[in-house]
Amino acid sequence: MVAVITGDVVHSRKLSPALWMQQLKDALSTAGHSPGDWEIFRGDSFQLMLQEPARAFRMAIYLKACIKMLKHVDVRMAIGLGEVEYSGERITESNGTAFVHSGLRFENLKKDKQLLGVQSPDPEFDAEMNLYFRLCGIAMDHWTSKAAEVVKLSLEFPQASQEELGKKLHIQQHAVSKRLKTAYFQEVMEVERRFRERIEKYFG
Repeated sequence: MVAVITGDVVHSRKLSPALWMQQLKDALSTAGHSPGDWEIFRGDSFQLMLQEPARAFRMAIYLKACIKMLKHVDVRMAIGLGEVEYSGERITESNGTAFVHSGLRFENLKKDKQLLGVQSPDPEFDAEMNLYFRLCGIAMDHWTSKAAEVVKLSLEFPQASQEELGKKLHIQQHAVSKRLKTAYFQEVMEVERRFRERIEKYFG
């Protein structure tokens, strides 16, 4: 089983593509190589395949943080879990249930005006995780650019102390702490752990 994330940049026309395109490419590049593992298409849409499904929500958090470091833009993402029945040279040529689930969930996100969701072969898993994702969205959809920056750095350096993160950002430790609290980072990461646990239970 793999995870496929289908997404697009929301309000992309409010900023020059030169501002957010490189952010998106850099973020996707941390998870693999283009065009086999990820690809950007139709201007502001993208698709990413992860061989380790348990990493999918963490990657979604990271992608969101990278994009929300820029003001006025956000990212909508659907995580699809399933099989790959055909692997093309480009991810957009590949297919299987993971791609079908990701595409279906993505279309429903647009209809429901939500920014994050998951679809898998197990409805019980989907119901639980989509509830958590909606609750996480209350915080994540309102991250400021400064909060998103600290979240991004925290994910890149998970062993770093707040003081060490502060040095990288040239701010005090208490400012790092405040931004992480504002982002509800601890609560979001508790959902990330739950996601990994549930992946193991349902699909491990």
